[in-house]
Amino acid sequence: MSGEVAEKTDGRRARGERRRSEIIAATLRVVERDGVAGVTHRAVAREAEVPASSALYYFATLDDLLVAALTEAADSYVHRLRELVEAGEDPLDGLAGMVTDCADAAGRARSLAEYELTLLAVRRPVLRPIARKWIDLMTEVAAAYTDDPVAIRAAVAVADGLCMEALLEERPLDFGQVRAVLRYVLRLD
Repeated sequence: MSGEVAEKTDGRRARGERRRSEIIAATLRVVERDGVAGVTHRAVAREAEVPASSALYYFATLDDLLVAALTEAADSYVHRLRELVEAGEDPLDGLAGMVTDCADAAGRARSLAEYELTLLAVRRPVLRPIARKWIDLMTEVAAAYTDDPVAIRAAVAVADGLCMEALLEERPLDFGQVRAVLRYVLRLD
């Protein structure tokens, strides 16, 4: 009998986690399409195709929704780079690929949403530690190649600046150029 109860509880928990993930993904899609200003519990629920009460149940405030969305985005970058490194890829190449992806057709909308959420962190301190994950990740990669703090900061600024430039100019980035610029800043060539 207790095994049956645990199984039912685990099933409900799994469904709850799935619903929560769907709402987070819907929040990111709303930000991609309408910007942060378009995020409301009702808009997110509509996007997730769930009752509005579900969005409120899992995320009591809009800040809770935005924190979850930015966390999902930041964690996906960290996870992706860790996977590349574990697969034997050069971390700098992985970073260059991620920077390049920010401006391609598939990544552009998502990158714009993430930058908007990151900029929101300036006004909403609760978002700052999450927004720093991308900066910390770039810092970690650069620090694997040099212990020069100026070169490390320059590499982080260059990677972020290249993404922003590509988004503003609506043009793709060339992987080889991004890699070359990062290597140059880190004095690897």
